[in-house]
Amino acid sequence: MKILKTLSIIMLTLSVSLASAQKTANTNIDKITTAYLGVKNALAAGNGTAAESKSKELFEALSAQPDKGLKPDQQKLLAGYLDKLKFDSRHISETTVVDHQREHFASLSKNLYEVLKGLKMNTSTIYMDYCPMKKAYWLSETSAIKNPYYNDKMMTTCGRVASTLTPGK
Repeated sequence: MKILKTLSIIMLTLSVSLASAQKTANTNIDKITTAYLGVKNALAAGNGTAAESKSKELFEALSAQPDKGLKPDQQKLLAGYLDKLKFDSRHISETTVVDHQREHFASLSKNLYEVLKGLKMNTSTIYMDYCPMKKAYWLSETSAIKNPYYNDKMMTTCGRVASTLTPGK
């Protein structure tokens, strides 16, 4: 009976620990996604200063142990993209020149999509949109098109939803 009670306590402790780790991982991925969306919205508005600021937030989220609480296969996936994500977010954060920020944003978007698709941890629906003029993708929190590549040169509605990531389980 004592062994059964001890095993029950151990199982409960492990269950609570796993739930806590999962919550930490979800929070980290949400911070990265939210900061990215801030960069996207700033670029869609043509605001290089806001994109610079939001990209600093993204770089900080990417630098603050974002793999904490992830399973080993998820850690490996994130590790394969982390340097690329940091590289682009750092470059966007070092300038207010929107055209230069947009150059790095295309790569940032492609790599973050692969991470989110592989982790399956996004807590809200994420849309991958496509700009046929730029031949580049971006991620959005809504299905409404707000093109971050050509806001001042053409309608911000140019583009289409190419894929949808539903919230992970």
